[in-house]
Amino acid sequence: MRHTLEETLHNTGIMVIDGAMSTALEALGCNLADSLWSAKILAEAPEKIKQVHSDYFKAGADCGITASYQATIPGFMAKGATREEAEGFIRRAVELFKEARSEWWEEEGRESGRTYPLCLGAVGPYGAYLADGSEYRGHYGITRDELEAFHRPRVEILWGAGADLILFETCPSLEEAKVEAGIAEDMGIPYWISFSCQDGGHTCEGTPIEECMKEFEQRDKYPNLQMVGINCTHPQYITELIRRMKSITSLPVAVYPNSGEIYDPVTKTWHGDFVSGRYEQWALEWMEAGASAVGGCCRTVAKHIEEVSHAREKFLNR
Repeated sequence: MRHTLEETLHNTGIMVIDGAMSTALEALGCNLADSLWSAKILAEAPEKIKQVHSDYFKAGADCGITASYQATIPGFMAKGATREEAEGFIRRAVELFKEARSEWWEEEGRESGRTYPLCLGAVGPYGAYLADGSEYRGHYGITRDELEAFHRPRVEILWGAGADLILFETCPSLEEAKVEAGIAEDMGIPYWISFSCQDGGHTCEGTPIEECMKEFEQRDKYPNLQMVGINCTHPQYITELIRRMKSITSLPVAVYPNSGEIYDPVTKTWHGDFVSGRYEQWALEWMEAGASAVGGCCRTVAKHIEEVSHAREKFLNR
Protein backbone atom coordinates (compact mmCIF):
# COMPACT_ATOMS: atom_id res chain seq x y z
CA MET A 1 0.00 0.00 0.00
CA ARG A 2 1.41 3.37 -1.02
CA HIS A 3 1.00 6.42 1.18
CA THR A 4 0.07 9.83 -0.18
CA LEU A 5 1.47 13.31 0.13
CA GLU A 6 -2.02 14.61 0.82
CA GLU A 7 -2.50 12.45 3.90
CA THR A 8 1.01 13.24 5.15
CA LEU A 9 0.42 17.00 4.87
CA HIS A 10 -2.95 16.59 6.57
CA ASN A 11 -1.43 14.60 9.45
CA THR A 12 1.54 16.90 10.03
CA GLY A 13 0.31 20.42 9.27
CA ILE A 14 3.79 21.14 7.90
CA MET A 15 5.78 18.21 6.52
CA VAL A 16 9.38 17.90 7.71
CA ILE A 17 11.68 16.70 4.91
CA ASP A 18 14.93 14.94 5.70
CA GLY A 19 18.44 16.31 5.12
CA ALA A 20 21.47 15.53 2.99
CA MET A 21 22.36 11.92 2.27
CA SER A 22 25.95 12.68 1.19
CA THR A 23 26.97 14.74 4.23
CA ALA A 24 25.55 12.14 6.60
CA LEU A 25 27.34 9.32 4.77
CA GLU A 26 30.63 11.21 4.91
CA ALA A 27 30.14 11.58 8.67
CA LEU A 28 29.87 7.78 8.81
CA GLY A 29 33.25 7.47 7.10
CA CYS A 30 32.21 7.06 3.47
CA ASN A 31 34.46 8.44 0.73
CA LEU A 32 32.22 10.02 -1.93
CA ALA A 33 34.97 11.33 -4.20
CA ASP A 34 33.51 9.55 -7.21
CA SER A 35 31.32 10.32 -10.20
CA LEU A 36 28.58 8.21 -8.59
CA TRP A 37 28.82 10.29 -5.40
CA SER A 38 26.47 8.94 -2.71
CA ALA A 39 25.04 6.37 -5.14
CA LYS A 40 28.21 4.29 -4.90
CA ILE A 41 27.32 3.47 -1.29
CA LEU A 42 24.32 1.52 -2.60
CA ALA A 43 26.89 -1.04 -3.70
CA GLU A 44 29.61 -0.58 -1.08
CA ALA A 45 27.85 -0.10 2.27
CA PRO A 46 24.05 -0.15 1.96
CA GLU A 47 23.62 -0.56 5.72
CA LYS A 48 24.96 2.98 6.16
CA ILE A 49 22.22 4.36 3.92
CA LYS A 50 19.69 2.64 6.16
CA GLN A 51 21.31 4.25 9.18
CA VAL A 52 21.06 7.71 7.61
CA HIS A 53 17.35 7.24 6.91
CA SER A 54 16.77 6.02 10.46
CA ASP A 55 18.67 8.97 11.96
CA TYR A 56 16.51 11.40 10.02
CA PHE A 57 13.31 9.70 11.16
CA LYS A 58 14.51 10.03 14.75
CA ALA A 59 15.30 13.72 14.12
CA GLY A 60 11.70 14.33 13.07
CA ALA A 61 11.50 13.74 9.32
CA ASP A 62 8.04 12.87 8.01
CA CYS A 63 9.39 11.78 4.65
CA GLY A 64 12.70 10.69 3.20
CA ILE A 65 14.53 10.98 -0.10
CA THR A 66 16.00 7.77 -1.48
CA ALA A 67 19.74 7.55 -2.20
CA SER A 68 19.12 7.58 -5.95
CA TYR A 69 19.87 11.21 -6.82
CA GLN A 70 23.02 10.24 -8.74
CA ALA A 71 22.09 6.59 -9.27
CA THR A 72 21.70 6.15 -13.02
CA ILE A 73 22.00 3.20 -15.36
CA PRO A 74 24.69 4.80 -17.56
CA GLY A 75 26.53 6.01 -14.47
CA PHE A 76 26.78 2.54 -12.95
CA MET A 77 27.56 0.91 -16.29
CA ALA A 78 30.43 3.36 -16.82
CA LYS A 79 31.88 1.92 -13.60
CA GLY A 80 31.69 -1.64 -14.89
CA ALA A 81 28.25 -2.77 -13.74
CA THR A 82 25.93 -4.66 -16.06
CA ARG A 83 22.58 -3.09 -16.89
CA GLU A 84 20.85 -5.62 -14.64
CA GLU A 85 23.19 -4.75 -11.76
CA ALA A 86 22.65 -1.02 -12.33
CA GLU A 87 18.89 -1.46 -12.20
CA GLY A 88 19.30 -3.48 -9.02
CA PHE A 89 21.26 -0.72 -7.32
CA ILE A 90 18.55 1.82 -8.13
CA ARG A 91 15.87 -0.54 -6.84
CA ARG A 92 17.92 -1.05 -3.69
CA ALA A 93 17.63 2.67 -2.87
CA VAL A 94 13.89 2.26 -2.34
CA GLU A 95 14.23 -1.08 -0.57
CA LEU A 96 16.72 0.37 1.94
CA PHE A 97 14.40 3.26 2.70
CA LYS A 98 11.45 0.93 3.23
CA GLU A 99 13.48 -1.36 5.50
CA ALA A 100 14.67 1.57 7.60
CA ARG A 101 11.16 3.01 7.77
CA SER A 102 9.59 -0.28 8.83
CA GLU A 103 12.19 -0.90 11.53
CA TRP A 104 11.92 2.64 12.93
CA TRP A 105 8.13 2.48 12.85
CA GLU A 106 8.01 -0.73 14.85
CA GLU A 107 10.69 0.39 17.30
CA GLU A 108 9.38 3.86 18.10
CA GLY A 109 7.43 5.58 15.35
CA ARG A 110 4.03 4.01 15.90
CA GLU A 111 3.96 4.55 19.65
CA SER A 112 5.24 8.11 19.39
CA GLY A 113 2.18 9.15 17.41
CA ARG A 114 4.22 10.20 14.39
CA THR A 115 2.98 9.89 10.82
CA TYR A 116 4.24 7.02 8.68
CA PRO A 117 7.13 8.50 6.62
CA LEU A 118 6.58 9.05 2.92
CA CYS A 119 9.08 7.45 0.51
CA LEU A 120 10.27 9.96 -2.08
CA GLY A 121 11.94 8.28 -5.06
CA ALA A 122 14.71 10.75 -5.92
CA VAL A 123 15.47 11.55 -9.54
CA GLY A 124 18.38 13.94 -9.94
CA PRO A 125 18.85 16.06 -13.07
CA TYR A 126 20.90 15.02 -16.07
CA GLY A 127 23.58 17.39 -14.77
CA ALA A 128 24.09 15.21 -11.69
CA TYR A 129 25.06 12.28 -13.92
CA LEU A 130 27.67 14.50 -15.61
CA ALA A 131 29.24 15.06 -12.15
CA ASP A 132 30.61 18.46 -13.18
CA GLY A 133 28.27 20.85 -11.37
CA SER A 134 25.86 21.10 -14.31
CA GLU A 135 22.87 20.95 -11.96
CA TYR A 136 23.90 24.50 -10.99
CA ARG A 137 24.02 25.65 -14.62
CA GLY A 138 21.72 23.65 -16.89
CA HIS A 139 22.10 24.26 -20.63
CA TYR A 140 23.09 20.63 -21.27
CA GLY A 141 22.98 20.86 -25.05
CA ILE A 142 21.01 17.62 -25.56
CA THR A 143 17.56 16.97 -27.01
CA ARG A 144 14.27 16.39 -25.22
CA ASP A 145 14.26 12.82 -26.57
CA GLU A 146 17.69 12.20 -25.07
CA LEU A 147 16.54 13.59 -21.72
CA GLU A 148 13.47 11.37 -21.74
CA ALA A 149 15.52 8.28 -22.62
CA PHE A 150 17.87 9.11 -19.76
CA HIS A 151 15.20 9.70 -17.08
CA ARG A 152 12.41 7.24 -17.89
CA PRO A 153 14.10 3.94 -16.88
CA ARG A 154 15.03 5.24 -13.43
CA VAL A 155 11.51 6.57 -12.83
CA GLU A 156 10.06 3.20 -13.81
CA ILE A 157 12.44 1.35 -11.48
CA LEU A 158 11.85 3.62 -8.48
CA TRP A 159 8.07 3.46 -8.89
CA GLY A 160 8.12 -0.27 -9.45
CA ALA A 161 10.18 -0.72 -6.28
CA GLY A 162 7.45 0.94 -4.23
CA ALA A 163 8.25 4.65 -3.87
CA ASP A 164 5.20 6.57 -2.68
CA LEU A 165 5.95 9.53 -4.90
CA ILE A 166 8.60 10.48 -7.47
CA LEU A 167 10.69 13.53 -6.60
CA PHE A 168 12.34 15.27 -9.55
CA GLU A 169 14.81 17.41 -7.67
CA THR A 170 17.51 20.04 -8.23
CA CYS A 171 16.10 20.91 -11.66
CA PRO A 172 18.07 23.84 -13.12
CA SER A 173 15.97 23.83 -16.28
CA LEU A 174 12.28 24.33 -16.96
CA GLU A 175 12.60 22.28 -20.15
CA GLU A 176 14.07 19.33 -18.26
CA ALA A 177 11.33 19.62 -15.65
CA LYS A 178 8.71 19.49 -18.41
CA VAL A 179 10.29 16.34 -19.82
CA GLU A 180 10.31 14.74 -16.38
CA ALA A 181 6.71 15.73 -15.75
CA GLY A 182 5.75 14.25 -19.11
CA ILE A 183 7.20 10.89 -18.07
CA ALA A 184 5.25 10.85 -14.80
CA GLU A 185 2.05 11.95 -16.50
CA ASP A 186 2.46 9.26 -19.14
CA MET A 187 2.83 6.69 -16.35
CA GLY A 188 -0.04 8.23 -14.36
CA ILE A 189 1.94 8.46 -11.12
CA PRO A 190 2.20 11.17 -8.41
CA TYR A 191 5.27 13.40 -8.39
CA TRP A 192 6.71 16.70 -7.30
CA ILE A 193 9.23 18.96 -9.00
CA SER A 194 11.89 20.91 -7.13
CA PHE A 195 14.07 23.54 -8.85
CA SER A 196 17.58 24.72 -8.03
CA CYS A 197 17.89 28.51 -8.14
CA GLN A 198 20.71 31.01 -8.58
CA ASP A 199 18.99 33.85 -6.71
CA GLY A 200 15.62 34.88 -5.29
CA GLY A 201 13.84 34.85 -8.62
CA HIS A 202 15.45 32.58 -11.21
CA THR A 203 16.32 28.94 -11.74
CA CYS A 204 19.98 28.08 -12.19
CA GLU A 205 19.44 28.18 -15.93
CA GLY A 206 18.01 31.70 -15.63
CA THR A 207 14.26 31.18 -16.09
CA PRO A 208 12.05 33.33 -13.82
CA ILE A 209 10.49 31.09 -11.19
CA GLU A 210 7.08 32.63 -12.00
CA GLU A 211 7.36 31.26 -15.54
CA CYS A 212 7.97 27.80 -14.13
CA MET A 213 4.96 28.09 -11.84
CA LYS A 214 2.72 29.30 -14.69
CA GLU A 215 3.69 26.24 -16.71
CA PHE A 216 2.88 23.81 -13.94
CA GLU A 217 -0.25 25.61 -12.84
CA GLN A 218 -1.91 24.06 -15.89
CA ARG A 219 -3.68 21.41 -13.88
CA ASP A 220 -5.35 19.81 -16.92
CA LYS A 221 -1.87 19.26 -18.39
CA TYR A 222 -0.21 18.14 -15.14
CA PRO A 223 -2.96 16.47 -13.07
CA ASN A 224 -0.56 14.18 -11.19
CA LEU A 225 1.76 16.95 -9.99
CA GLN A 226 1.40 17.07 -6.20
CA MET A 227 3.88 19.74 -5.11
CA VAL A 228 6.48 22.21 -6.39
CA GLY A 229 9.60 23.31 -4.59
CA ILE A 230 13.13 24.62 -4.29
CA ASN A 231 16.23 22.73 -3.15
CA CYS A 232 20.02 22.87 -3.36
CA THR A 233 19.82 26.67 -3.14
CA HIS A 234 21.30 29.17 -0.67
CA PRO A 235 18.98 29.78 2.32
CA GLN A 236 19.06 33.56 1.85
CA TYR A 237 17.00 33.25 -1.36
CA ILE A 238 14.29 30.93 -0.08
CA THR A 239 11.78 33.35 1.46
CA GLU A 240 11.60 35.47 -1.70
CA LEU A 241 11.28 32.38 -3.87
CA ILE A 242 8.39 31.08 -1.75
CA ARG A 243 6.57 34.38 -2.09
CA ARG A 244 7.06 34.47 -5.85
CA MET A 245 5.90 30.87 -6.22
CA LYS A 246 2.87 31.34 -3.97
CA SER A 247 1.80 34.36 -6.02
CA ILE A 248 1.25 32.02 -8.99
CA THR A 249 0.70 28.45 -7.89
CA SER A 250 -2.13 26.82 -5.97
CA LEU A 251 0.04 23.76 -5.29
CA PRO A 252 1.77 23.26 -1.92
CA VAL A 253 5.36 24.53 -1.90
CA ALA A 254 8.31 22.62 -0.46
CA VAL A 255 11.76 24.01 0.34
CA TYR A 256 14.92 22.22 1.38
CA PRO A 257 17.93 24.45 0.77
CA ASN A 258 21.61 23.94 1.48
CA SER A 259 23.16 24.78 4.84
CA GLY A 260 24.52 28.12 3.67
CA GLU A 261 27.89 26.98 2.39
CA ILE A 262 28.90 27.49 -1.26
CA TYR A 263 29.86 24.62 -3.55
CA ASP A 264 32.83 24.84 -5.91
CA PRO A 265 32.15 22.38 -8.79
CA VAL A 266 35.77 22.57 -9.94
CA THR A 267 37.37 21.46 -6.66
CA LYS A 268 34.19 19.65 -5.51
CA THR A 269 34.48 21.30 -2.10
CA TRP A 270 32.27 23.48 0.10
CA HIS A 271 33.26 26.83 1.54
CA GLY A 272 31.74 29.30 3.97
CA ASP A 273 30.00 29.12 7.32
CA PHE A 274 28.21 25.98 8.41
CA VAL A 275 24.87 27.14 9.72
CA SER A 276 24.00 26.05 13.25
CA GLY A 277 21.10 27.37 15.31
CA ARG A 278 20.13 29.78 12.56
CA TYR A 279 18.46 27.02 10.57
CA GLU A 280 15.52 26.88 12.98
CA GLN A 281 14.94 30.61 12.54
CA TRP A 282 15.07 30.27 8.79
CA ALA A 283 12.71 27.27 8.81
CA LEU A 284 10.18 29.25 10.84
CA GLU A 285 10.48 32.15 8.40
CA TRP A 286 9.86 29.84 5.44
CA MET A 287 6.79 28.37 7.10
CA GLU A 288 5.48 31.86 7.76
CA ALA A 289 6.08 32.69 4.09
CA GLY A 290 3.82 29.80 3.09
CA ALA A 291 5.96 26.66 2.75
CA SER A 292 4.02 23.44 3.31
CA ALA A 293 7.15 21.29 3.67
CA VAL A 294 10.63 22.19 4.92
CA GLY A 295 13.88 20.27 5.17
CA GLY A 296 17.52 20.44 4.13
CA CYS A 297 19.75 19.65 1.17
CA CYS A 298 23.55 19.68 0.85
CA ARG A 299 25.56 19.96 4.07
CA THR A 300 22.52 19.68 6.34
CA VAL A 301 22.45 16.85 8.87
CA ALA A 302 20.13 15.43 11.52
CA LYS A 303 20.56 18.41 13.85
CA HIS A 304 19.24 20.73 11.14
CA ILE A 305 16.18 18.53 10.73
CA GLU A 306 15.65 18.64 14.49
CA GLU A 307 15.69 22.44 14.19
CA VAL A 308 13.07 22.26 11.42
CA SER A 309 10.92 20.05 13.63
CA HIS A 310 11.22 22.57 16.49
CA ALA A 311 10.30 25.39 14.11
CA ARG A 312 7.18 23.52 13.04
CA GLU A 313 6.15 23.08 16.66
CA LYS A 314 6.49 26.81 17.20
CA PHE A 315 4.65 27.63 14.00
CA LEU A 316 1.71 25.31 14.66
CA ASN A 317 1.40 26.49 18.27
CA ARG A 318 1.02 30.12 17.25
